[in-house]
Amino acid sequence: MTAVPLPYRVADNRAETADTRTVELRPVGDGALPVFRPGQFAMLYAFGVGEIPVSVAGLRDGVLTHTIRGVGAVSRALCAVRPGAHVGVRGPFGAGWDLATAAGRDLLVVAGGIGLAPLRPLVQAVVSTSHRHGRLNVLIGARTPEDLLYREELDGWARPYCGVTVDRAGAEWRGHVGVVTTLLDQATFTPHDTTAFVCGPEVMIRATARELLHRGVPARHIRVSLERNMHCATGHCGHCQLGPLLLCRDGPVVGYDRAGPLLAVREL
Repeated sequence: MTAVPLPYRVADNRAETADTRTVELRPVGDGALPVFRPGQFAMLYAFGVGEIPVSVAGLRDGVLTHTIRGVGAVSRALCAVRPGAHVGVRGPFGAGWDLATAAGRDLLVVAGGIGLAPLRPLVQAVVSTSHRHGRLNVLIGARTPEDLLYREELDGWARPYCGVTVDRAGAEWRGHVGVVTTLLDQATFTPHDTTAFVCGPEVMIRATARELLHRGVPARHIRVSLERNMHCATGHCGHCQLGPLLLCRDGPVVGYDRAGPLLAVREL
């Protein structure tokens, strides 16, 4: 981990949706950062604009992949970088998805919207080493069909089930319509022997966790990735505080046995 941004060159920048881009970054010279784990994040710096936290969406051959939705000045600047340009990168930061303690268990991945990005490297890791785990179910929700990420990869994730649903769609959509928890009836898993990985809007995380608890998945085996206003990424500024947790340091991945009571407290 480094506190000083290292220069990375933009190797590719491709459109995922109307407002979301997937950017691939390669280190410049010998200045590569330590290896990231699925679920961790980097601080990406757009020169002359600013810095934001972005989860890692892909890890291979020294290439860092980030999927970025352009919603603010920095994220829009990062979405606009062209191949050959440089950005600054700090990291890796935070706690990632813990696959080691899920060995031999059924795996349930539940993603909402851009929350699929930090789950993508976890799914890729499981698909490539499926003999170490039980059944893999991937449940994906999006606002509309046009907002779905990584469409060309989804068929390779269907072991035994990859379900997709959208909140609303036109007449041409032939898939499922509804919230992502409605896909749970199609998934095949043994609740008490399942580890769930959940990322998306906070309201979706709470609803998914409640449904999983109701079905018998233990809270300690429900792992959620949470987002607060991360600024320093080192636990010093306090902007990302959630109760006793500093999510840039203690998260963003947290067991629901710890996160659930904190998310139940109404914020003023």
